[in-house]
Amino acid sequence: MINQTMLNPVQAVRMTESSAVKDKTPAEMTKSFGEFLQNALDGVSAQEQNAHVMSDKYLIGQVDVSEVMIAAEQAQLSLQLTSQIRNKVVEAYQDIMRMQL
Repeated sequence: MINQTMLNPVQAVRMTESSAVKDKTPAEMTKSFGEFLQNALDGVSAQEQNAHVMSDKYLIGQVDVSEVMIAAEQAQLSLQLTSQIRNKVVEAYQDIMRMQL
């Protein structure tokens, strides 16, 4: 059975973080943002580990091939999303560095 929190780790983290945003200092917000990123990356890592576990279970005959394919595709999509977010952050940083004051 597929765990619902494994489907979208970013949304799960966003729901827990949105209520805690009010009345924080910039330093606390930076820490909160760092924790958000760490939680999102942990979710992607968990999906990849789940895909490996499902693959191992398939090899010993415990799960169906469709479950393995779903887990692998979820892990791949999460990794692609993470890569695209990283690319956008780097691009934004480069744009900021090119700005003249």
